Amino acid sequence: MSAETLASREVPKKENRFKVWRQTRPFWAGLFTMLGGVPIAYLPYGDLRLGNVTLAMATTAGAGALIIGVLLITLGLTMWFQPVVRVFAGVAAIVLALVSLPVSNFGGLVVGFLFALIGGALSASWAPAPEPEETEETPATAEAEHDGGPDGFAEAAYDSEAETRAVPAAGIPEQAHGPATDTTIDANGGRNSAG
Repeated sequence: MSAETLASREVPKKENRFKVWRQTRPFWAGLFTMLGGVPIAYLPYGDLRLGNVTLAMATTAGAGALIIGVLLITLGLTMWFQPVVRVFAGVAAIVLALVSLPVSNFGGLVVGFLFALIGGALSASWAPAPEPEETEETPATAEAEHDGGPDGFAEAAYDSEAETRAVPAAGIPEQAHGPATDTTIDANGGRNSAG
């Protein structure tokens, strides 16, 4: 195993499992989307008590705000556990954040709207890390690792005579000419006619 091998290819240690899990999916996008869904769903049903004064944030579209908030939380979990559909989830989160502006108290007092918008954008733009490419062995490395056994690979790879030998043209079939017809005469004569 070389020093270039990524740590995520090996079995992660107990303390690194969360880190490896987090790096293989749009973690922050899902977190921001879920955090955006909470104020959007809560504020139309919650009330704020300031001493003896109760401030209710209820709107006529409370059910719509609850649905938007629950959908945003679901999309955040989808980003975490199904990263294959991250672009769809991101676009859906952006659309739901925009719909929450008129439906849910300016998108949960703009806080939920901004969190959901940022989470959706992060999800739509996230891409998994590229797979590490397998490097071919250089001739020096292959020669150093060769144990002298009769595998034939090392001898064929370094045999300079094998590269300069001519390969005989054995059995290259000639084009068979059948009985001469008008079309074959024309084709053999250089004119291109089909028919």
